[in-house]
Amino acid sequence: MDIADIEPVDRESTAGIIAHRLREVIMNGSLSPGTQLGEAELARRFNVSRGPLREAMQRLVSEGLLRSERYRGLFVIELEPGDVRDIYAARLAIERAAALEVMSGDRDSAAAMLDETVWAMVAAAEDNDPTALSDADLRFHEVLIAASGSKRLARMARVLLIETRMCLAQLQSTYRRVDERVAEHGRITQAIRDGDTPAVLALLEDHMEDAVQRLAPGTTLRG
Repeated sequence: MDIADIEPVDRESTAGIIAHRLREVIMNGSLSPGTQLGEAELARRFNVSRGPLREAMQRLVSEGLLRSERYRGLFVIELEPGDVRDIYAARLAIERAAALEVMSGDRDSAAAMLDETVWAMVAAAEDNDPTALSDADLRFHEVLIAASGSKRLARMARVLLIETRMCLAQLQSTYRRVDERVAEHGRITQAIRDGDTPAVLALLEDHMEDAVQRLAPGTTLRG
């Protein structure tokens, strides 16, 4: 086959659409950790055959969002304390690398984009909308990594941020005051704008450490 014979793809495959929708309900907590996925019920809900459904679920197995148990089926993963620590340790490594790139580039542009996500967090807090708040929280970190200009860091972060979204609903309940969560992101943004690299790195580490201790008390990224 010649490259000219390849036809363009007009839309996402059925399996891709199903995987996207399942990913969303896992991320927002509608399918809670440990939930077993029944093929028959899901095929009925999506109004599809089991072929594309199985393909979609295998994609999520490969992403680490579903686990397969022999003779039992597929389940939404449950994040143990060690998993939480591992996720945030990996995120810290990626976001530190991204921040260093940002600090050597256009800091003002990066800070302006991050400001938008912080204001989205403020608006969500004022509206008492925890889902929108978590979405804006995740968006802040996506923007930080994207501002580094590194496609590889962005690719490495993608699954980690999906797993992080699973943590955010639980994280939300650990804050007595939502403005504490917003303020953490605001301080990182201001340190970027100020060009204070040590402060940016220290704030990122504190931010990840705080999340780990809230989600998995007794667990730490330090020492």
